[in-house]
Amino acid sequence: MSATSLKNHENGATKAFLQLAAAADEFERYKNSHAERIAKIADELAKSFHVAPQDRRSLHGAALMHDLGEVVMERDYVNRAGSLSEDERVDLWRHPVIGEHESARAGADRAVQLLVRWHHEWWNGCGYPDALKRNEIPLAARILRVVDSYAALTDDRPYRSALTQTEAREKIIAGAGIEFDPKVVQAFLALPSLEELKSFATPQETVKDEEQNWGLFSSFMR
Repeated sequence: MSATSLKNHENGATKAFLQLAAAADEFERYKNSHAERIAKIADELAKSFHVAPQDRRSLHGAALMHDLGEVVMERDYVNRAGSLSEDERVDLWRHPVIGEHESARAGADRAVQLLVRWHHEWWNGCGYPDALKRNEIPLAARILRVVDSYAALTDDRPYRSALTQTEAREKIIAGAGIEFDPKVVQAFLALPSLEELKSFATPQETVKDEEQNWGLFSSFMR
């Protein structure tokens, strides 16, 4: 395949992935672009780890399609207020595997498929679907886990309002060494100011948030 043909193929794939991302955002009732936001932040975080360009492209594709499984499952409990029942929780654990299959159907390469499968794995091995832990989880999947969590926390959901940047970062820090790779958390907190990092919390809730953010970062670094 020539360089031009390869570029055209990649552009076509990206367009298709963006359409799938928009469908997932609509199903999950995000008022703001969730998947594209994750893709942008994840790419910046990947750069800080000097991730190779091809692996960054795979991460970008996985960020766009990470919740395809939820769309296919079409469960109403995804956007319902309140806690999930045990049966609902076990049912939800299937969505990364279904997403893996759907990303394959969409033409994503195997690296993208596996990142979609593993975006809910936890650093301590308590994630799903494969209970991977620590470095068993690819770096790109560890990056996606942190960024997906942060983006969801700082956006309005049907069952809660968006948290401020400070509140969301507190939760990310609290999960370091449990849900999240501590080194990825540290790199995330050190990211430069990005438009995509801004919270969708109401203006009143974000007063003095930048000063508090610096305090959190300094505390975590000690």
